[in-house]
Parts: sequence; C-alpha cells; structure tokens
Amino acid sequence: MAGKIPRDFIDDVLSRTDVVDIVDTRVKLKKAGKNYQACCPFHNEKTPSFTVSQDKQFYHCFGCGAHGNAISFLMEFDRLEFVEAIEELAKLHGLEVPREQGTTPAMSQAKKLQQEDDYSLMEQVARYYRHQLRSHPNSSKAITYLKGRGLSGDIVKQWDIGYAPSEWDGVLKTFGTTSQRVNQLIELKLVNQNDNGKQYDFFRDRIMFPIRDRRGRVVGFGGRVLESDNGPKYLNSPETRIFHKGQELFGYYQVRQNNRHLDKIMVVEGYMDVVALSQFDINIATAALGTATTPDHLSLLMRSTNHIVCCYDGDNAGRQAAWRALENALPVLKDGVKLTFMFLPDGEDPDTMVRSVGAEPLLTMLDKEALPLSRFFFETLLKTHEAGTPEGKLALKTAAQPLIDSVAGENQRAMLAEELAKHTGEYDRFRLQQDIAQANQHASRPGGGASRHTVQKTRLSPVRTLVRLLLDTPSLAARCDEVMPQLLGGSGIAGIDLLTDIHHYCIQHPRTTTAQLIENFRDHPHSSAIAKLLQQEHLVSETEQERVFKDSFARLLDWHFDSRIETLLSRSRIQPLSRAEKEELTMLMKERQSMH
Repeated sequence: MAGKIPRDFIDDVLSRTDVVDIVDTRVKLKKAGKNYQACCPFHNEKTPSFTVSQDKQFYHCFGCGAHGNAISFLMEFDRLEFVEAIEELAKLHGLEVPREQGTTPAMSQAKKLQQEDDYSLMEQVARYYRHQLRSHPNSSKAITYLKGRGLSGDIVKQWDIGYAPSEWDGVLKTFGTTSQRVNQLIELKLVNQNDNGKQYDFFRDRIMFPIRDRRGRVVGFGGRVLESDNGPKYLNSPETRIFHKGQELFGYYQVRQNNRHLDKIMVVEGYMDVVALSQFDINIATAALGTATTPDHLSLLMRSTNHIVCCYDGDNAGRQAAWRALENALPVLKDGVKLTFMFLPDGEDPDTMVRSVGAEPLLTMLDKEALPLSRFFFETLLKTHEAGTPEGKLALKTAAQPLIDSVAGENQRAMLAEELAKHTGEYDRFRLQQDIAQANQHASRPGGGASRHTVQKTRLSPVRTLVRLLLDTPSLAARCDEVMPQLLGGSGIAGIDLLTDIHHYCIQHPRTTTAQLIENFRDHPHSSAIAKLLQQEHLVSETEQERVFKDSFARLLDWHFDSRIETLLSRSRIQPLSRAEKEELTMLMKERQSMH
C-alpha cells in the first residue's frame, strides 16, 4: 500500500483547481449571480437547487444536501476513491502525486511505471483481439456466432468485442518480443507456461470481452467459447496484480458512463446478457466475473444507486446464486438502499427475455415482479424450516437471527427483525420491546419529540453559528482578532473543541478557501457535525458576516460567564469559596458588568 498523500499537496491541487470547470464538464452549469446553478446530479429534480460557488470552490444542493469540493465531486459523480480523485486532479495539472514515507512505503517509481505499462499492454492486447475479429482467416466463424446471438456491428464496436485466434501463440508472437515482455504476458495471465517450460496463449478460439475497471482501464478479459467441446463455456482472466475478480464488475464502467443518475442497476449472470441488454438501450446492467456477487461488488453498486436488482434464472442454481448474493449484501446493506431479486421463467435469461418481450416490458417486470429482499429472505428460509411448530419456529429463528444481526442499516435490521417476530409468533413481545425502547429514547432527548424538520429550522447556537461562518468565510478568523475561542477551552461548552480547531486552522492558513478547509477536516472526529451544518440553510449576507461573527462570540462569552458565575455562587452556598475562586468570581462579575 502506498504512503499517505501529503496534506500540502492536496491543498496545492485544490488551489489550482476550479470546481466550476470540474462540475461543468459533467453537469451543464448556468450563471446565477455570483454562483452557478444546475439540476442536482445526485437526485431527481425539475427546478435547479444545486449551486456551485467559484469564490468558495464549493458546491451544495439545497434539495438533497450533497456538498463538497472538487475532490468530493469526483468521488461522488465519477465514483472514484479518494486517492483516485486526487490522482485525476493531479493529472489535469500535469502533477505527480507524492507520497509520505512511513510505516507503509510509497509506491516506487519503478512499480508505478510497471503498473502503467501493464495497463498499456492490456489495452494493446484488447486492440489486437478487435483487429483479429476483422482480419483473421477464421474470424467469419466468430462473426457468424455474434450475428447469431443478435448483436449488431455497432454494439460489437461499442463493447470492444474481439476474437482470440485458435493458434497457440498469436498473442505470444505479437507481443512477446523480449524475454521481459514474455514474463509480463505470463504475469498478466495472457500467456501460460506449463511445467515443461512450453509457453502458449491463455485464450484461444474465443469471443473476447475486455473487462474494464471503474476508471476504464482494461484489467482482464472474458472469453466465450465458440465450440462446446473446446473447454469451459466462459473463461475469465485469473487474478493478477491489476485484476481482482471480487472487486470488478463487467459493464460497471459503461453503466457509469451512460448514466448521470441511476435509478437502479441490474446484476446479471453473463457478459452476453449485459451486452444484449445494451443493444435494447438498457444500459444499467453489470455482471460478476465468474464468482458470486461479493460485498465489495455490492458496496460499489450502493455508491451509485439506491436500488439494486439481482436478476437470475429461475432454476435452483439461479436461486442459490441469489441467496449467496443476499448473504453477501446484508453486512453492507445501508438504510435507504433497496435490494430486490428478479427470477426469470425457466429457460430464459436477460438476453433471450429482452428479445422476446422487449425493453419496456422487461423494465416493467423489474419494477413490479422483483421480490423485495425481505420476501425472498423469508420465502427461502421457510422452505427448509416449518414455522407451524414450536421446533420449526426455533429453527427458523436460529437460522435467521445471525443474518439479521449482520445487517448494516439500523432500519433494515429492525424491519427484518419485525418480520421474523411475525413468523415466530413473538410479534406482540417485539412491539412491546420497541415501544419501551422508543419511550426511553424519547424521554432522554431534551425537548421530547422535536421532529427532524423542527431541528432543521431551529436557530443555530452561537458555537454553530461561529463554525458555519468560518466554513463559509475562513478569512473571518484573521479579520476579527477579538474573537478568541481558545479562551473557552476546557469550558465544557458543546462544540467548543471543533470551533477552536477550525479557528486555529483558519488563523494558521489565512488564505485558505472553503474547499481546502473542508478537505483538511475530512477525517476530523467531528466531520459529521461539519457535514450537518453545511446542509442547513444559513442566511447571513456578506455585509453582515463580521457583525454576526463578533456578536455570536460575545453571546458565547455571556453564556460562559453566566454559567461560571452561577456555578461559583451555588458552590458558595454549600461551602466557603477558596481565595482563587473568590478572585475569579469578583473578576467575572466585573467583566459581566462591563459587557452590559
């Protein structure tokens, strides 16, 4: 694993980057006063509520709360990891991403060059297979097969489909020009070497599907046999240093390229299903690579959509595959994510189904006939556990409870627990326990039943106001030197530590932008509090910012003085104050009078 990226470099990349340019290449922006606007790319809306500030280098949606800087936008829109987003921005500016040396050494320049060369070679081999589909003497056989499967020339070109010749050494002869290159071909599993040292192509006489990672780089291949007696029906690249089956999905890159917003994503079983669906303009399908759908696959999909449809054959093998996907999904299943299961009629797969019924009817089936997770979960368990007897109910609970306990989302977990209670005859007890828990939670909250909506509309406290103003305009810290949150360190005031940290950073970095400030607090223990503050509407004009900033700190001092005076007075009624406490009380009383 590489070392950490230096914080100074991240700040430098952000200072060189205009978030307006980054967003505008993906979402068409319109000027609106000082800012830019568009319909939010992260939720469906007809009226623009997505705003990008060039001054603050920050975007915010007043509809769904999405917000952040250029790095955050690339992570959310392009579905990149944090490091990948920084690398993408660095590439735009022609910069090399440095790494700090620590316990985990940074990737060496040699290893980085090797990785780039691996991707380059894989892309060259993909082009070679495409060329063979057009020019090899046996290519007519492959073309006839593709036409027989109903694929058009445009779709074959769109998916970069190719042909691996039947010769034993086509790739080896073409690319194995040096011993070093031959070793690279072997390491990337494009060429095999047997115990006798004989070297030969891994893929032969197969239709070839390049497998691209989420950044569009070819990392492996899937090969479909042309003749049934010529090895396994589908053959995937084995694991290599750049290809990990459990982390990649065939078609995922294309799905992200074709859809700005994804209402749903389909998970199907084969490459041909993904390609065939795209020919009918259904560009939401992905396929696992010869392995069960893994938690990593599902986590990746959940970052792109709130509805995943697992589409399988209706036979026993298809249902077993669906159950494995369900088991893998539960530990990463978040609240708000809908996971459904579509089982096709016997003998049908998505390829044949879309050709027989058409695109719209198939999409309607996905919406209306797919089983919700809870229904598939209990239907499957009830086939092996008879809930009509006490023993059967106990067996059902024993099988279901560990799976339910593993669910990541609190609401999802509670919903499944409630359904289990209904099946085991414990629903009344379950509801009673829920009511008691909710009553205890309600009683422990200040203000009782204030709704989330009410909380959103409540006026911000002085601490929150100061934090929000600094987030919006970091330069306030240097301009208002009478505001000194560090004076209240250790006061116990809620949020004072976060305010002090942000204020200190703004003093140390007087030219920082909102984007840089938020980036530096991405991993702060109270980053979630920052995110919530940014989601709230904050109506303070630029001309009023300094006044509100100073007034909020004065109110905070008032609160602190009043609280400390009351504490000392209460203590004096119980026991004599120490000399230091008397002096503190006298000082506080004088300070309090001078402030009014």
